[in-house]
Amino acid sequence: MKNNLIRVAIVDDQKLIRHGLSYIIKAQEDMEVIGEAANGREAVDLVKSTVPHVVLMDVQMPEKSGIEATREILTAFPNIKVVILTTFDLEEYVYDGIRSGAVGYLLKDATPDELIDTIRAAYRGEAIFRTSIAAKVMAKAIKSANEDIKTNKAKIEMFEMFTERELEVLQQMAYGLKNEEISNVLHISESTVKTHVHRILQKIGAEDRTQAVVYAIRNRIVL
Repeated sequence: MKNNLIRVAIVDDQKLIRHGLSYIIKAQEDMEVIGEAANGREAVDLVKSTVPHVVLMDVQMPEKSGIEATREILTAFPNIKVVILTTFDLEEYVYDGIRSGAVGYLLKDATPDELIDTIRAAYRGEAIFRTSIAAKVMAKAIKSANEDIKTNKAKIEMFEMFTERELEVLQQMAYGLKNEEISNVLHISESTVKTHVHRILQKIGAEDRTQAVVYAIRNRIVL
């Protein structure tokens, strides 16, 4: 077995869904399925025993929801990437998924190629939200968080550790944009974006972009 495979855990209360996802993932040369779970409680136990790179997490499950399991998993293992995988394109689910620290949100009617691309992107440290309402939800959450920051001294201190431009770059990172895309949106050079990203990672002690976005989400800097 290769040591550089992307280790994926599958969490869904429907056995047929789990087997279908497993079949697609196992067909990839750079991935392996390290285990399956049928509910949130089993998901937490599975992650503790296997420590995967990426977890595909259903939302509505018995005993413990996917959102609850995601929060518990990322509290103990902040480097793991969780992708919410669900049937429901609902603002509440997208928002809760983002707030729980998930780096992706994918609907179950996605194509196999979209599934695999999302897993690889999550593993690389990119935020991927493949849903029609994600941008609307994230924009709303960012506005709400920024208003909350203005009335909270602790948040103000955390907010002030970044320059205005770094906050703009961090917000675009939260949208899942790459350096070239951030460059186009903010009308700055790609090398300047790279410099800002590097400084952001240094300031919060993050190893990659996903950790930076999760940090920002959890501390309500951008979400």
